Amino acid sequence: MAIVDAALALCREHGYARVSIEAIAARAGVGKQTIYRWWPSKGAVVLEAFERVAAEIPVPDTGDVASDMRTFLTDVVRLFADNTFGPHLGALIGEAQHDPSVRAALLDRYLRPRRAAVAQRLKLAQQLGQLSESLDLEVVLEVMFGALYHRLLLHTGPLDAAYARSVSDVVLGGCSAMSPAGRELRDGSHPAASRRAKRHQSSNTNGT
Repeated sequence: MAIVDAALALCREHGYARVSIEAIAARAGVGKQTIYRWWPSKGAVVLEAFERVAAEIPVPDTGDVASDMRTFLTDVVRLFADNTFGPHLGALIGEAQHDPSVRAALLDRYLRPRRAAVAQRLKLAQQLGQLSESLDLEVVLEVMFGALYHRLLLHTGPLDAAYARSVSDVVLGGCSAMSPAGRELRDGSHPAASRRAKRHQSSNTNGT
């Protein structure tokens, strides 16, 4: 949609703080009322643009949860580190701190859908015996995503692939260590869990 594309282009050119509804309307060639008919604020328009970009990052499912999380987090970090995306997402998060409507939209439309996709992948890992069934996945998600957003917002260190891998390894390493099955699976010595993982990977390969 021209309006969403215009909002994203203006963010990349001028930064989120300098973007206005008037500027978006002018770039898209529409009136302000057309925008307000569909979006309540500038933040809502920009958020939809971010949704579309982030939706292009899938959560892999190869049967190896540790590898899948490394791949996913590396792709997320690559997007966050992109100067055409990361700083504007950070600004939108900042606006969400004092605008309840932006905060609600950011949670419901951007953050929660991505967390849900990762949670589904982790639940499958629990079923395969790779993670403890008693593991609180909400806490795992808070730690995993929290580490990325902490570095995005506070710039405490490089936001790069090495950091993404470290976060994944620390979080998943701690989770699997909670379960004997998880430890044995990593060592290749848990036959039942290994067979389940192989069957799952085979079914994905065969498309069944």
